[in-house]
Amino acid sequence: MSATSAPGAVPAPPVKKPEGRTGRLRPKRVLVYVLLSAGLLVMAAPFLWMALSAFKTQRELTASPPVWLPTEWTLDNFRELFDKLNLPLYFMNSLIVAVLVTVSNLVFCSMLGYALAKLNFAGRNKIFGLVLGALMVPGNLMLLPLFVLMSKLQLIDTYAGLVLPFAAGAFGVFLMRQFMQSIPDELLEAARMDGAGEWYIFWRIVMPLVKPALATLSIFTFLGSWNNFVWPLIATNDPDKYTLPVALATFATDPNKAGGSNGMLMAGSLLVVLPVVVLFIALQRHFTQGIATAGMK
Repeated sequence: MSATSAPGAVPAPPVKKPEGRTGRLRPKRVLVYVLLSAGLLVMAAPFLWMALSAFKTQRELTASPPVWLPTEWTLDNFRELFDKLNLPLYFMNSLIVAVLVTVSNLVFCSMLGYALAKLNFAGRNKIFGLVLGALMVPGNLMLLPLFVLMSKLQLIDTYAGLVLPFAAGAFGVFLMRQFMQSIPDELLEAARMDGAGEWYIFWRIVMPLVKPALATLSIFTFLGSWNNFVWPLIATNDPDKYTLPVALATFATDPNKAGGSNGMLMAGSLLVVLPVVVLFIALQRHFTQGIATAGMK
């Protein structure tokens, strides 16, 4: 067939490209990329330095000027760290506490968030006001009351004493409540008309719809619990109950163990950071979706 137009057909007007628009945007876009890349380098430089230093020799760690890339990659820092510190025990302590805190927050914060978002009961707005007020209270102010309470309950040096004070957080309740408000009320009313109870609606309908918010809350909660240092330091006297940050800090301040070896400290810090990085990479898609849609109604 011929590519020419049929007789009598009106030719389509040529599409005009906006003149100069691409040229005007390109410098701005380049500037944005440069600024974002500079910010990324500033944020990532300490982590890269720590990760690379974990594989350096002591000579390269103390070299002047500093050496970024190790010329002799070595695992001696990790071997010495495992020899002098019971890392599997402390890693499991941190993992148990972080997982229990994360799971409890997902369950309890989702329950309260659902009640505040979708159930009508007396005092709902006042309870939500208390949640907002709790967000404004610095966490350090609660350390002394929590320690006294855990002591009265005889939960010092126990996993329960490390988990219960953080089993539910105001931020998690606020996040889940805001996200659940985006669920159409008509969907829940239709389920009630079909005879579904509130527990069925919550577990089988609402929870599958809030996976992005759950992933976001999981990352924030796990990160906060995994890196928590002050409360495990206060609530544990038995070295066998130390979490990884507390054990690493105690090891670093002990001259008989660390011996001024920056390489071992860098290796330990890398082991502390890696689980959080892996969790973020695994849940990144849900995390970004949860951040983008939280608060929308």
